[in-house]
Amino acid sequence: MKARQHIPNLITCCNLVSGCLSILFLCTGMPLKAAIMIFVAGLFDFLDGFAARILHAHSPIGAHLDSLADVVSFGVAPGFIMYFLMGQTDYSTFGFVWVMPVTLAYLAFLLPVFAAVRLAKFNIDDSQATSFKGLPTPAVALFVASLPLALAQIGLLKCGALNFWVCLGITLIFSFMMVSRLRFFSFKMQRLAWKGYQWQWIFLIVAVAGVVVFQWLALPFVVLLYVLLSVLFCR
Repeated sequence: MKARQHIPNLITCCNLVSGCLSILFLCTGMPLKAAIMIFVAGLFDFLDGFAARILHAHSPIGAHLDSLADVVSFGVAPGFIMYFLMGQTDYSTFGFVWVMPVTLAYLAFLLPVFAAVRLAKFNIDDSQATSFKGLPTPAVALFVASLPLALAQIGLLKCGALNFWVCLGITLIFSFMMVSRLRFFSFKMQRLAWKGYQWQWIFLIVAVAGVVVFQWLALPFVVLLYVLLSVLFCR
């Protein structure tokens, strides 16, 4: 096998390492760096597919390696971040003491469970070439990673602004959407044309403008916009 055939897999491994570093940073008390590493993993996830197409280096092992890396970077790492956000809640306000608070926060790890199921289904489904069936795991990961960054921007990261019930609702809704039959836009456009891809272009224009103006605070709403446009217009 030519050396260039290994380039996409090397980039995929960088995705995996980024996910591992995200978990490491969170465990050592650096949630913002942990969140940023998920965005770095997303960049590598884009680049490995881009490199595979340019170099004509598609391979079965590359596809499976990509999914294994995504489980860590877009499943396990976001699960840890959600666990961190749940931990900011004042559990004394729950009104009951028969469930340990730490046990409640374990529900955050529904995210990696459903991410793994979604990726396993993707690997055996040939109908997702032009659109996705179920919410893509990178979208979920970027939404979760954007939360601490947005909260830090407005000075509310350590104030429990997202209480346990909000975090649980986000976890349950996004977990369900990952394994649902809903269709979501793919950005693997076959040509740079407006016709046929108008909703992707509208999303990209609004997303870039939002991030430029509102910075990190725009990111959760950008993901929600992607979900809304996909549910309404993706067929």
